[in-house]
Amino acid sequence: SMPYCSRVPDLQEQHVTETVTTPQQTAVPWIGLPDLLRMSMKGIDLAPLGSRLIEYARQRPDAAEAMLDLAIIFQLRGNPAFGLAMQREALNIRRVFPFPAHREPVSLRLAVIVGPGDMMANSPIEFLLEHSQIAFDLVYVCAEDAALPELPPHDAVFVAVAESNENRLLLDKLALWLQHWPTPVFNRPEAIRRLSRDQVSVLLGGIPGIELPRTVRVTRADLELIAAGQQSPAQWTGEGGFPVIVRPVDSHAGQGLEKLTGHAGLAEYLERQAGNQFYLSRFVEYRNADGWYRKYRIVLMRGVPHLCHLAISHHWMVHYLSAGMLDNPANRAEEAHSMQHFREEFAARHAAALAEIAARSGLDYLGIDCGESPDGRLLVFEIDSNMIVHDMDPPELFPYKAPHMHGVFAAFQHMITDGVRD
Repeated sequence: SMPYCSRVPDLQEQHVTETVTTPQQTAVPWIGLPDLLRMSMKGIDLAPLGSRLIEYARQRPDAAEAMLDLAIIFQLRGNPAFGLAMQREALNIRRVFPFPAHREPVSLRLAVIVGPGDMMANSPIEFLLEHSQIAFDLVYVCAEDAALPELPPHDAVFVAVAESNENRLLLDKLALWLQHWPTPVFNRPEAIRRLSRDQVSVLLGGIPGIELPRTVRVTRADLELIAAGQQSPAQWTGEGGFPVIVRPVDSHAGQGLEKLTGHAGLAEYLERQAGNQFYLSRFVEYRNADGWYRKYRIVLMRGVPHLCHLAISHHWMVHYLSAGMLDNPANRAEEAHSMQHFREEFAARHAAALAEIAARSGLDYLGIDCGESPDGRLLVFEIDSNMIVHDMDPPELFPYKAPHMHGVFAAFQHMITDGVRD
């Protein structure tokens, strides 16, 4: 198999202290991202499983799947550096990882191109293809590769590599390698390449019915000038002064994201952050009259919108896991209503804007995190190709969620199947 692009040293003994239990049984099948995330969300201690996998990998040095499972486990347990080291070890063994279809008969085979990196580096397609008749292979490709590695037999290609600074060279190479590919290619890499936050604010600029604050990439030195009062945020965003939103480039899940209301707050923020590249944008107050903030996660599949969750929070930075949905039956009831009536309510209100986003993005599959501005426009926070959509919420509290999400997954599978037939 093709060697991985940056070989790491042999695994050190001290890394194993991350796990604490080594049961006698060591035979472990490949688990995969969905089930490992489900275990983590249920509060299951992954340390004993990690110990079993380490022992399994010691006995079978070619057990690449076990190493990929370990890569996820260590990331979930707060040791991403060792997790990525395990991933590199796995990719030194081989680059192609087959996933059989969950149901027979197999309708088609998909080659899914992914790149090395953490759990945000690629679209989590394993969730979208659960319980499907589509078999697929994860094919890892490196930016340092001189040519596209040989793909296994396939009916179509799906590019799962996400936009990031680290992935830009890889996306550029994939755009060249897949330019005249003989099978259908879903999510063209050149379109993914345009999804950085600063490019998106230009790409979607001027669409009627959309509120999208201009986002600009700035350096630490630029922010220091603003913090010192020597420049105004408006000189960068063109849209007024404080409050502003600042976040490190390539950050996800709210890491380093803050709303800052003045020069002193920005100076304190820079003391807490170590990076040199940031995104800066105007803050839009989008709290509803009832005092709650609402964030919708939508996926567009060939232009058709599907709601994946509605998170409702008293805090402006809304994340589903921290929004208190577990503790608030009224908010869960509202989410259930929104899912049931999404087509005739939210999707109908913003049909033209969503259609134009799909058209300008040029992507078959696209995620949108959004809200609604006080004047009724679609307030776009982010668009990306790698947003996680899942059915992992506890069914006793979210009985409506799994049936709805299975419909979303089925729509994705139909999109792939119909695209191959076209």
